[in-house]
Parts: sequence; C-alpha cells; structure tokens
Amino acid sequence: MGMHQYLQSLSNLETIQRAPGFFKYQNHSVAAHSFKVAEIAQFLGDVEENAGHQVDWRSLYEKALNHDYNERFIGDIKTPVKYATATLREMLADVEHKLSQNFVQNEIPAEFQAAYSRRLSEGKDATLEGQILSVADKVDLLYESFGEIQKGNPEPVFTDIYRESLKTIVSFKQLVSVQYFLQAVLPEMLAESFTNQDKLQALTTEILTATTQSN
Repeated sequence: MGMHQYLQSLSNLETIQRAPGFFKYQNHSVAAHSFKVAEIAQFLGDVEENAGHQVDWRSLYEKALNHDYNERFIGDIKTPVKYATATLREMLADVEHKLSQNFVQNEIPAEFQAAYSRRLSEGKDATLEGQILSVADKVDLLYESFGEIQKGNPEPVFTDIYRESLKTIVSFKQLVSVQYFLQAVLPEMLAESFTNQDKLQALTTEILTATTQSN
C-alpha cells in the first residue's frame, strides 16, 4: 500500500469531461475545474479576509482542490439527473462517500488516512470555507456556461446552467465575497460583447431583482 494509486489517479480527472452529452465549443475536464475552483476560492477568501473575517486557508485549499476528486469513481453526472430528486442526490452522495472511504482504507498508507479521509469528504458545509467552496464551484460553472453562450452555442442547457448557477451564488449573498462578485465582477462579465448579450443581461436582472424582492 502506497501513494502510487492516488497520484496516478489524478490523471484520470483529466479525462473526465464536464457537462457530458452536450455540444460544447470548449471542453472542460474535472482536473481543470478543480484548479479553477481553487483559484476562485482563493480570490473569494481574499475578499473575506480583507473584510476582517478569519479564513482557514488550509481548510479552504483542501476543500477546493479535492471537492470533485470522487468523480473519478462515478464520473460527472449531468446536473439535471444528479438533482432530479433529493433521494437520488443522497444515494449518489452515499455511493461517492463509500467508494472514497474504501479507496482511502485500501490504497492510502495508514499514517495519511485521516488526512485523506477528511480531504475526500463533502466539503460544502456551513463553515465559511465550505460556503466559499459552494460559491466558487458555481462561479466556475457560471463562467463555463457564459463561455458557451458567448460563443453562440445553441444548446439551451447552458442558459439553464447559467440561471441555476447564478441563483445559487445569490443564495450566499450574506457573504462579503458574493456581494463583491455581484457588484464588481458580474457587471464586467455582462459588459463583454456577444450575440445574446441583451438576453443574458435581462435574465441576470430578473434573477437579482427577484432575490431583492423576496427579502
């Protein structure tokens, strides 16, 4: 038993494509997504820290880098399928957890098992770091869908992904980092010139307005 299987498995994440089954102008792998989420989480953590909030950087980096490692066991399941029912989502989460724990117990040396059991567990929790991860994950998904919309991809699923990603981000609006993203970053994104610019701007305004009115 050694770390070889784990290190070798990292290459598997490069071959797992996100949003499978849909036409895409640009493919994104789980490995690339994990790196981008870590970078986004780092930026969001900076915003929180500048606002005077204490960030557990070790926890944040571990959560961000490892949050989709378990997809090497079951792949990237389409979001509409994954979230079709709460029961199915719980079942998939349970399968991921059991497979990851079996992997840790069978492949990771005993002296590192506690660390990797923690790293490969669900990172999206109620802690500040867990909330930042939830937002960073959706910010990258927002950019992935925006990239396809910007290129004129006719698949309506990317508008759906954009809508649901933004709604999730807005649901964490109590975070200073989310407020910064919505006020400073999102307007820059929408100021880009692309074919469906007016439509996407209208959709964004609709989501943000609905959120404001519900408070």
